Amino acid sequence: MIRHTRLAFGLLLAAWVAMAVWQGVEHNRVEAAAREALIRRSRDITGTLGRFIESQRRFGVVSQERMEVALQSVITFGGLQSLALLNKAGEVVASAGVPVDLEARGLLQNGVHWGELVLTVVNPMDLGTNVVVVLPPRDTNAPPREEFRPPPRPPGEPREPRPADTNTAASTLPGGPSALSGGLVSTNRPDRRDGFRRPPGSSFGRPPWIPEAEFKKLAENRTTHGFLIALSTAPVLRAKEADFWMRSMIVSFAGVAALGVALALRNLSKSADLQFRLLRASEMNSHLREMNLAAAGLAHETKNPLNIIRGLAQMISKQDDAPAPVREKSRGIVDEADRVTAQLNEFINYSRPREVRRSPVALGSAVGEVVRALGYDLEEKAIQLTVQPDLPRIEADEQLLRQALFNLLLNATQALDRGGEIRVTAARHGESTLALEISDNGPGVVPEHRQEIFKPYFTTHQKGTGLGLAIVQQIVLAHGWEIECLPHEPRGACFRISHLKVLS
Repeated sequence: MIRHTRLAFGLLLAAWVAMAVWQGVEHNRVEAAAREALIRRSRDITGTLGRFIESQRRFGVVSQERMEVALQSVITFGGLQSLALLNKAGEVVASAGVPVDLEARGLLQNGVHWGELVLTVVNPMDLGTNVVVVLPPRDTNAPPREEFRPPPRPPGEPREPRPADTNTAASTLPGGPSALSGGLVSTNRPDRRDGFRRPPGSSFGRPPWIPEAEFKKLAENRTTHGFLIALSTAPVLRAKEADFWMRSMIVSFAGVAALGVALALRNLSKSADLQFRLLRASEMNSHLREMNLAAAGLAHETKNPLNIIRGLAQMISKQDDAPAPVREKSRGIVDEADRVTAQLNEFINYSRPREVRRSPVALGSAVGEVVRALGYDLEEKAIQLTVQPDLPRIEADEQLLRQALFNLLLNATQALDRGGEIRVTAARHGESTLALEISDNGPGVVPEHRQEIFKPYFTTHQKGTGLGLAIVQQIVLAHGWEIECLPHEPRGACFRISHLKVLS
């Protein structure tokens, strides 16, 4: 049974550990899903801003001031922290919000940096075959550029056919995804926009107010290739914390359930073991009862020949013609026969079943009759016995109560020297219970013997049988009372019988 219980406990513990591990794995999966959702959001923002930039460009360029105003508005209303446009070399060409150190966060190598509170991502900006050059703020001290005006087209001259797309350039940011559009040449734009015809010799669709050499330099350094976005990780932290507490509650409930099952199994095991012990005790009790009856019958049958031996010895001791030594030895046989008979009577009395027949009993009258029965012994030792007056009526078996009182008073009388004192007192405990005490001023009982004296055949007197107090305990327990041996100050012993039911 113990092995099976331990195996069940081990299986419950293993199941709980498996549950905890599973919840930990699921928690990591939820955290990874929250991180992936935040990265997808950054890509969605990147795509939206790419379409916005596509709509704002003119001749393939857009001003830095306009871009930074637009980026600042996105930060203000989108709850972001940083936005920046990057060129091919990973340099910032336009930004808004908190500045970001790309080298310190390793963004140029990895493209993603997870901080404690901020996620920084560099996403490629896909603009197809269109060129977007972010123009820096114009220097107010520089001389004004010469405005380009297209030459007039002669009357009747047909328009030049629109050339097909002939150039697509792609580049890749360091550490970022491939297939980034951002080539410097785009020929898929219309030849005319707002009455403008691309002048001869101007390539890449540059604006007419920017010289070709300057435009090439700007296209090389300020062409948009990537987009940096810094997002708060608060959604990830909230999802992680909420999932953690939910998983913790699941693991806690599983632990409580496993503990409850374990306790139930332990109680079931103890109950089964107790039932097994009770069954064995019942069998042993039946066996002992049978042996007790057999021993009692044997003791009863032994008394008959013992009485015959005692009678013959007594007859011999009274014959006048018998020698004196024979008469003396015959009297010794009579004394030993009386002693053995007394022991047999005590044993038969101890082995007799105690059937309690409760009735109202005057406690004072029962004590008085016992005192009168012991009058000769008390007078022989000049023992002073004091009984508390006005003892109440109780519910008990009168015959068994008198036998218990007789054994207790006889035990006290045998323990006292000449001139001792015995007191019989009672004290109420509550309204319906009583405690009866029989105390003396004799040598008392040592602490290590106060429990042993109620066991059969344990005695401290040379002539004692060791069954008197055992019979008292039988009678007390049969009534549902309790008995204990206590020290009596300043000396002596006190036997207290408690839980006696008082009748009004």
